[in-house]
Amino acid sequence: LMPRQIANLPWAMAKLVDNGQKRTPGLNEAVAALLPLVNAQKDQFIPQQIANLLWAMTKLVDNGQEQTPGLNRAVATLLPLVNAQKDQFNAQGIANLLWAMAKLLDIGQERTPELNEAVAALLPHVNAQKDQFIAQHVANLLWVMAKLADNGQEQTPELNEALAALLPYVNAQKDQFNARDLANLLWAMAKLVDNEQKQTPGLNEAVATLLPHVKVQKANFKPQDIANMLWAMAKLVDNRYKQTPEFNKTVAVLLTCVIVQKANFNPQEIANLLWAMAKLVDNGQEQTPGLYEAVAALLHRVNAQEDQFNARDIANLLWATAKLGELIELNVATSAFESLVYRISKNFQFTQKEISMSLWGVMVCCARLSLVANANKNNVLEKHMDDLLTRLENNSPDNEEDQSIMIMASSWLGRACPFNPHYQTTISKHQADFRNQLQSCMPSLKIEEEKSLNSLPPVDLLLPDHNMVIEVQGPSHYVGGDFKTRKGSTLLKIALLQKSGFEVIEIPVNRLWHQDVMKPFIDQIKKRTNSQ
Repeated sequence: LMPRQIANLPWAMAKLVDNGQKRTPGLNEAVAALLPLVNAQKDQFIPQQIANLLWAMTKLVDNGQEQTPGLNRAVATLLPLVNAQKDQFNAQGIANLLWAMAKLLDIGQERTPELNEAVAALLPHVNAQKDQFIAQHVANLLWVMAKLADNGQEQTPELNEALAALLPYVNAQKDQFNARDLANLLWAMAKLVDNEQKQTPGLNEAVATLLPHVKVQKANFKPQDIANMLWAMAKLVDNRYKQTPEFNKTVAVLLTCVIVQKANFNPQEIANLLWAMAKLVDNGQEQTPGLYEAVAALLHRVNAQEDQFNARDIANLLWATAKLGELIELNVATSAFESLVYRISKNFQFTQKEISMSLWGVMVCCARLSLVANANKNNVLEKHMDDLLTRLENNSPDNEEDQSIMIMASSWLGRACPFNPHYQTTISKHQADFRNQLQSCMPSLKIEEEKSLNSLPPVDLLLPDHNMVIEVQGPSHYVGGDFKTRKGSTLLKIALLQKSGFEVIEIPVNRLWHQDVMKPFIDQIKKRTNSQ
């Protein structure tokens, strides 16, 4: 075979597989037969053939081709040729090569010196040929930048320059991106922001440019696209991207897509979607139309696929289900928890973060059950809480978030905790106004503010002579700030205080906007304190 044929045949096979052709034994054998020829004729390949071969081999592996020693040798043979011919690749070749290298890293290829050198050789050419890239190239290359950063690529000046060179083309070619391009771009922007690229000029503007096009292309998104985009929206907000009206409209569009395609998501996508919805809610996302329906639809899929979730998925699901609090019906939440905690006891290797998220989630579920008088208390959940706390203790966490979770779990289980918490305290205006009004009506009443009880997070107001706590609840305590649907963190704090022997009175701040509205609460407290 000629070098051109050796390059074109794998390219054609990869194209067929990428367009839905089934990988037959004959196709696999043909690929295996061609690979030794790559090494034999390596000095005869021209730049386009090198790019086609690396793209084809990566695409085949991405579609299930086994990474055989022969395939790995062929990749290793081609990488030095990229560096040697770096000045001769055209725009498409540069885009395809960088995509292939980022994808190889993503599917487990070792980050060899040759691969690093090939990436470093190509990055300056992105800037040099920026005017030649079509919309698909721009989308793929920004995806590449994000994947490289996510796989440990150092933020070199060349990478930052390539990124800065590409971003203006998002706006210039905004009408030419297809559904997959849009999904890849939004995922890439969120990933870059999450990997400390927050200050890159033009990144926020590129996101704002893309958002209106999500609605236009909504019928064309595949399940993976929808999951990636909602994850991206959550990550952007988690990194302080402003929730503009256009942002909220885009979230609402994506939630509709989730409901329509609810039966088509795989386990990882289900976990990522529920994590994203919970993260959006945790960051103050308004209760967008479709949120409840999307969450309910996905949770029903959790039980059906319970044996397919990995450790990361389980941790995300437990955290998300707990975070969404009363948005999820108690029986639905409990059912999901019972099916997932059973999986924790299997031989999964949970990271410290996954143990911490799971422990917090299980604790919130126990809290919800404890706050409902006629609910079936589940001792199995408490046993899992105890096991997870022991596992977290064995990791000796040194970050405040994990230590805070351990303190709460120890309090719940009546176990000693080795940490002395240090809480920051803030007195809100509503809290101060209510305290002043209460004190003026009951001058002899002893009131303490921002008091930590049993090492738990500080309470707003404590009436120490009556074992009574008053929590003035702002919108952040409720899903979508609706002052009705409490978040998991709110429920957990109340349950922990009650378990410690305190009576808790919750006062939503929307009931304190006028002094007249405070009176019923003050009368309630008077009645309670006088009757003791």
